[in-house]
Amino acid sequence: MKLWEKNFEVNKEIERFTVGRDREMDLYLAKYDVLGSMAHITMLESIGLLEKDELTQLLAELKNIYHLAERGEFVIEDDVEDVHSQVEMLLTRKLGDMGKKIHSGRSRNDQVLVDLKLFTRHELMEIADEVKSLFDELIQKSNQYKDVLMPGYTHLQIAMPSSFGLWFGAYAESLADDMLFLQAAYKMTNRNPLGSAAGYGSSFPLNRTMTTNLLGFDSMDYNVVYAQMGRGKMERNVGFAIATIAGTIAKMAFDACLFNSQNFSFVKLPKECTTGSSIMPHKKNPDVFELIRAKSNKLQSLPQQIMLMMNNLPVGYFRDLQIIKEVFLPAFGELKDCLQMCAYIINKIEVNEHILDNPMYDPMFSVEEVNRLAANGMPFRDAYKKVGLDIEAGQFKASHDIHHTHEGSIGNLCNDQIQALMEQTLKGFNFERMTEAEKKLLA
Repeated sequence: MKLWEKNFEVNKEIERFTVGRDREMDLYLAKYDVLGSMAHITMLESIGLLEKDELTQLLAELKNIYHLAERGEFVIEDDVEDVHSQVEMLLTRKLGDMGKKIHSGRSRNDQVLVDLKLFTRHELMEIADEVKSLFDELIQKSNQYKDVLMPGYTHLQIAMPSSFGLWFGAYAESLADDMLFLQAAYKMTNRNPLGSAAGYGSSFPLNRTMTTNLLGFDSMDYNVVYAQMGRGKMERNVGFAIATIAGTIAKMAFDACLFNSQNFSFVKLPKECTTGSSIMPHKKNPDVFELIRAKSNKLQSLPQQIMLMMNNLPVGYFRDLQIIKEVFLPAFGELKDCLQMCAYIINKIEVNEHILDNPMYDPMFSVEEVNRLAANGMPFRDAYKKVGLDIEAGQFKASHDIHHTHEGSIGNLCNDQIQALMEQTLKGFNFERMTEAEKKLLA
């Protein structure tokens, strides 16, 4: 039985097509549908649409359903359309007509909106934790190997001296910037759409400020039409944040694969983190980083996929938006998996501290010699020409004794400042408001 079904039965093929993967996707939202319902009925009691004893019984049963979902035991039955219908049906089975009262003043439109926002903000908190874990590993490795030089490249040609301190630290700072995108996505997500109903509000005297506080939102989506317009927009904005982080780790994974190859031998991946070949006994393949690269590149397409589903829709709700769930909801797990794998391998990666023993890398010290001559009074362009001619004549003698002192250089990594940037951004999320509100609802 559908919540909207009246005196006719829907064609089974139409039902199969329209429901699609919604039951599967809605399992991601089950806990959050319950939390939203708990806040909503608490508000309904405050405006006289539920009796106090009804609220007590409904809240107790909703807590049972929440814990069912938390244990992974919540199931959406075959003849039930979605998570909202399943929760309401479980309440009605247990509590009779009382369970049918919980939908007053809302639509499945604002119900799924609040579910998505509650789910997304929780996932963003977990992503932030995983980004910070990888960041910490990179900073630790940057400090550990700050004095180990390596070649820097432009156009895949040996260019100038770099260091493992710079290489690890560069990806740490990239993640610190990515966290700003994540924070912006969180702040746009953490606004309450509940009470917008089907996008045009309700004639019931709903207290939207109350549900906003009960659910720990920073504020609400005030305009009820805009609250509905936010469906798809929120997912797209979060998708950009996910894609930004994925871009950083995809690039790092490519570097790691390259540097691990025998032609470079800059780093060595732990044996237990590589795979072998069925025919070549010597192979230790960097499959984990290759998969991280592929998965991260897939995640970078997320905002474009979402845009193509929703960007030509006019105002109001359309069923097209259902399909966004299929690419959006699983993306968090995929990114967390990649971040965890990155952090694990970065922790165990071994660095070659003798790369520059090979004279093939000597030309990368040419700029150092040009700068030394210029510092001693020779015009820069003349110094450049002299060193260039020495290299061509095979007379260039490289000095590995370099002294870089400016901020962010080999000799002055500024890792403390990069860590401060990350800490400052993390504080700006204020995850505590969310977690405290959820604990209080479930207490």
